[in-house]
Amino acid sequence: MLDPLSMSAVTVVLGAVGASMANEAGRWAWESVGGLTRRAFGREVPAPTGAAERELLAGRLVARAAIDPAFAEELSAWLNGNAGSGAYRPTVPMALPPSVRFFTDRREALKQLDQEADRKPDGRPRIAVLHGPPGIGTSTLAVHWGARELRRFPDGQLYLDLRGGALGTSPTPTALLRRLLLDLGMPADSVPLGLDDRLTAYRTALADRRLLLVLDHAQSAAQVLPLVTSAPGVFTVVVARRPLTGLDAVGVPVGPLSGKDATRLLTELAGRQAVGAAKATLPAVLARCGGSPFALRAAAPYLATVPAPRVGEADAAQVAVEDAYGRLSAEAARLYRLCGLRPWAAVGPELAHAIGGFTEPDELLAELAEQRLLEPQRDGRYRYRPVVRAHAEQAAVRQDGLAAGSAAVRRAVESLLRFAVRADCAALPHRWQLGPLYRELGPGEYESPGAALAALSGELGNLLEAVRAAEEFNWHDLVCQLVEALWALQLKAASHDLLLPALRAGVRSAEEYAPGTDLAGRMHTQLSFALVESKKYDEAETELMAAAEADRQAGHLRGQATAVESLGLLRLRQWRFSEAYDCFEEADRLLDGIAEGERGHADVPRARALLRRHRGRALPGEPARAVEQLELALPWFREHGDDYNTARTLTNLAEARLSQGRPAEAAVVIEEALVLLGRENAVLHLPFLHALRERANA
Repeated sequence: MLDPLSMSAVTVVLGAVGASMANEAGRWAWESVGGLTRRAFGREVPAPTGAAERELLAGRLVARAAIDPAFAEELSAWLNGNAGSGAYRPTVPMALPPSVRFFTDRREALKQLDQEADRKPDGRPRIAVLHGPPGIGTSTLAVHWGARELRRFPDGQLYLDLRGGALGTSPTPTALLRRLLLDLGMPADSVPLGLDDRLTAYRTALADRRLLLVLDHAQSAAQVLPLVTSAPGVFTVVVARRPLTGLDAVGVPVGPLSGKDATRLLTELAGRQAVGAAKATLPAVLARCGGSPFALRAAAPYLATVPAPRVGEADAAQVAVEDAYGRLSAEAARLYRLCGLRPWAAVGPELAHAIGGFTEPDELLAELAEQRLLEPQRDGRYRYRPVVRAHAEQAAVRQDGLAAGSAAVRRAVESLLRFAVRADCAALPHRWQLGPLYRELGPGEYESPGAALAALSGELGNLLEAVRAAEEFNWHDLVCQLVEALWALQLKAASHDLLLPALRAGVRSAEEYAPGTDLAGRMHTQLSFALVESKKYDEAETELMAAAEADRQAGHLRGQATAVESLGLLRLRQWRFSEAYDCFEEADRLLDGIAEGERGHADVPRARALLRRHRGRALPGEPARAVEQLELALPWFREHGDDYNTARTLTNLAEARLSQGRPAEAAVVIEEALVLLGRENAVLHLPFLHALRERANA
C-alpha cells in the first residue's frame, strides 16, 4: 500500500496518471484527483502542466493529509487505485525484416559494427551510421548484421523505416516513439500523449535491456536524435544515404562491391552454369551494375541480354531500374507509372484497380515484384523503393501526362474515401455524420466494430496520403470527407499524433471550401479533439470556439452543442469544474432548440444523458447535486443497453456517495459497475473501482 504521507509516492502516481491520459481510465483518474483536490481545499486548483507543478501539488496534498485523517484515507484510496498506471508486460520484439539468402563481402563494415557494439559503456550512446548511395546495400547490411548477432541482443530487435510506411510520410518523433513503445509491449491506450512523457517511457523501457535498434532510411540527425538512448545495453544502427552531421556516431561508409565480390554474388544468384554461359557479356554486366548489389540482383536473370554501359549514364541503381522497366509488359508498365505518382504506404490489388482499372492487378503487381521494382510487404501488398518511385513518377509525367496522372490520383483518393466511409460507419454505427457517402454507402460488412476499426488502422498510411494528395490538388470536398471518416480512429485507436496533419488539412480545406458551415464546424471539432488528447489545450480551445461559431452560422444546433460540450470536457481536463458545468448547461440549452424532425433530433436523448453525467463529474465539491445529475443520466444508459456508460456513471456515483459519507450505498453501485466493466472487458478501469470498494468497505 502506498503511503498518502509520502511525497515521492504522490508525485510518482501524479506523473504516471498525467502521462496515461491516452485511455479513458487515465482521464478518469486525472479528473478524480482534480475533484479530490477541489474537495480538500474548498476551491478549484488549476491542473498541473509539468513536473514542477506536479511536485508542488503533491506537497500540498501530503500536507493536507497530515492534518486531515478523512482526506488521508481518500488520498490513499486514489493512490493505491492508480499505482499501476502506465505499467505493462514488456515483450521481446523481433521486428527486423528478413535477411537476404546471399550476402557477399562487407568484412570491414561488419568489423566496425562489432567494435562499436562491443565498446564498454561510458555514458555515450552506442551508435553507428551506415551510409551509401541508393541500391548499394546499406539496409541489407544492417539487417544481415542484426540477424547474425541475435545472441548479443536477448531482449529483442527494433526496426523503424523512417520513410514512414504505415506511419505516413515524414513521421514525427512523437509518432515514431509511439511505434517503438507499441513494439516494446505497451498497450495502445497506455502510450503517453505528449512527446516528453513518451521519451521518458521509452528511455525507462530500454534502461536495462540488451537490444538492437535499426533506424532505416534516415534523412537527418534531427530525425534520429530523439530515438537515441545511452542505455548501456542498447546499440543503434542508423542507415542513411550520407553521413549525418550533428550525430555523434561511428561512420561506416558502404561502397560498391569489388569486381571479385560482384562476380561471386552474381554466381550465387544465377548459378555457375548461367555465369559460365554468359562469359562473353559478363564484363559488360559488371560494368553496368557498378558494384551495386541492387543492380546485380536485378541483372542476375538476364546476364545474356544486359547491354553495355554508355558514356555519361546515371548511377547503377537508376540504370537497373531503367533496364527492369524496359522488360515490363505494357500493362505492368502503366501500373508501375500510375501507382508511383504518390508515395502510397502500400499498393495492393484494390488500390491498383482503382488507379488504373486494371482487370488482373495481382498478376501485374507480381510482375513488378519479379523485376524488383516493388518490394513485397508482410500483409501481401507492395511498396516502392525511393529510387524506384522517383523513376516511376518521372516516367508517368513523361509518358502519361499531367491530366492522366491527376485522374489516376483522384480515382485512388475516391476509392480510399469510399473504403474509409464504410469502415468508419461500421466502427461507430450510432454517431451522426455529414458526408453524403454515409447515406449512399452505409456500413461495410465487418464481423464487428472492432474488425472495422482494425481495417481502418491497417489502411491508415494510405488514408493520410490520400488527404495530402487531395489537398495538393485542391479537392477540398474530398479532404473534408476523408477527415470525417477518420473519426473512429481518433476516438478509439489513440492515433492523434499521426492524424494531426490530416486534421489540420481538413480545417484548411473547410475554411477554403465551405466556411461558416456545419462541415467547417465538424473539421474544427475533430482537430480540437486531437489537440486536447495531445495536451495542446490553448490551441484546442481556439478550434472549439471556431467550431461553435461555424455551426452557429450554419444553424446546426447539434454541431454547436457538440462543440460547447467538448469545451466543457476540456475544462474538466484542466480542473476548471465551474466553467465545465456552465458549458454542459449551455449545450443542453442548445439541444432544446432542435425540433422534432430536424437534423440531429434523434440523437438528443443520448446527448442529454451524457450531458447529465458530465454535469455530475463537474460537481466534485457538491456531492448532493452530483448524485442528482448522475441518477438522471443512468436510466437512458440502462434502458438502451449501454453497459460501458452505465458503469462509468455508476463509478462517478460511487465517488459522490463516498463524499457524502454513505459508503453502503456506494458499495452497491461499485459492485454493479464491476460486473458491467468485466462484461465489457474494460480492465483498465478495474483497479480504481477496487480501491473505491476497499474504501467503502472500510
